[in-house]
Amino acid sequence: MPKLTYLGHSAFQVQGSGGRIVIDPFLTGNPIAAAAANEIEVDHVLLTHGHGDHIGDSVAIAQANDATIVAPFELANYCEQQGAKVHPMHIGGAFEFPFGRVKLTIAHHGSAAPDGTYTGNPCGFLITMDGRTLYHSGDTGLFLDMKLIGEMNTIDVAVLPIGDNFTMGIEDAVKATEFLQPGLVIPIHYKTFDVIDVDPQEFVDRVTAAGFTAKVLEFGGTYEF
Repeated sequence: MPKLTYLGHSAFQVQGSGGRIVIDPFLTGNPIAAAAANEIEVDHVLLTHGHGDHIGDSVAIAQANDATIVAPFELANYCEQQGAKVHPMHIGGAFEFPFGRVKLTIAHHGSAAPDGTYTGNPCGFLITMDGRTLYHSGDTGLFLDMKLIGEMNTIDVAVLPIGDNFTMGIEDAVKATEFLQPGLVIPIHYKTFDVIDVDPQEFVDRVTAAGFTAKVLEFGGTYEF
């Protein structure tokens, strides 16, 4: 079974029988980070978009591990210019990696690197490892096509932002859960900054009341699915 470790904000490390990945590794400068960049050992780095609190330590981690960054085309090109190995993809496309299958979904947000470079469209990921599927929505607002994503995929775990201001808030994330119909939903993208300091337990309570299963995964906590 894949093992999911929450590193804080939107960052996760995922380990399966075919390899290890990290998603949106914003660790340096993250007040709630559960690991340091030099502690991360992975084969691939997945990036949803180019904002500093998501691209984070990705290039340094990729270089230290001889790992490949998987990202939307423009963001992959940017990372390659910074000296990383990359595998560019785009919305709707899927690819079989040694660790599993990755498909990019839409996300309603922006994407620019910390130096202001435009890095294309943001995305979410459907990641299938060892027969289990994780949906990482990336930073996004609520969108109706989440219902289609849920209809076309059996999602074992969904991780959704709840912090409001920059992304969905709790109310919209509950509706997203209804659309996606996941086996479990885990809230992300909260408490890192004052402006997104919301209570994840409120989200869990409201999801539970709606008839679904949710879990607050502590920073540094793990979950096997």
